Formats: sequence, C-alpha cells, structure tokens
Amino acid sequence: MLDASYYEKADEIIEHYGHSQSALIPIIQDIQNEYRYLPPELLSYVAKKIHINEAKAYSVATFYENFSFEAKGKYIIKVCDGTACHVRKSTTVLERLYKELGLSKEKSTTDDMLFTLETVSCLGACGLAPVLTVNDQVHPAMTPDKVSELIQELRGESE
Repeated sequence: MLDASYYEKADEIIEHYGHSQSALIPIIQDIQNEYRYLPPELLSYVAKKIHINEAKAYSVATFYENFSFEAKGKYIIKVCDGTACHVRKSTTVLERLYKELGLSKEKSTTDDMLFTLETVSCLGACGLAPVLTVNDQVHPAMTPDKVSELIQELRGESE
C-alpha cells in the first residue's frame, strides 16, 4: 500500500495533463520520473481517474520498454552491449560493475537503492565505445578501472 502522498502527486500530474485518455503516456512518464519507477497501484489509480480500463493501461505500460514496475536506484547505470561496445570489451566493464556493486543478472538494484544496473542493446554512441550512461549522462571509453573510480565518485556524492 502506497503512502497517500503518492496519490496526491498523481492527482497533481493528472490535473496538469487533464483527464483525457490520450494523456495516459505523459501522466505515467511523469509518475515514473518522480519515483524512478511506475508503482502498479498508481497505474491502476490513473486508469480509473482518466476513465480507461486497467488492462488497457497495463498493455500500454508493458508495451514500452522504458516503463518499469520495479523500484530503481538513485543512479541508473546502463551499459551498452551493442556490437561496437562488445568488441571493445564492454563485458569487462559490466563484470566490474557486478563485482563493485554486488549485483548479478538476477539482482539489478543494490539493497540501499543507490544503484540499478542494466544492459542495453545500443546507446547510439558507437564511436565512444565502450560506453555507459549514469542517469542518461554518457561516460565514454570505459574501462574496469574507470568504472571503479566512477562508482567511488557516485558513492561520495550520496554521502
């Protein structure tokens, strides 16, 4: 059960976009931007408020890869594993991140909710390979050692 403040924030967002069914995507985008994920309870709430059935709302939210029903960390790290990055050893970068953060393919978010690690097919920065992003900020020509420095830096920001 979510805190009442979540529903109040959802109401603010809905009022901003209006109660039109066509506002579903921008409404749930703003909710996800606010909480770093889309709480399923809020998706159901939004569906009722803008008069669409829950199944339709879920079909939209699950169709787009950008929406996540799982809470994510403060820092969302996306490691590119496209061809250019893979050839330039993005797997060693990913392995270092798994080790540094205590994560795995099965567990993508740290217990302290500081980091979420994802692999993506392409970040569109092949000339900078291997590349990763932290909250959409590009970090080019990554190496395992640069990854360790980056994680230390991000942990320092959070203290």
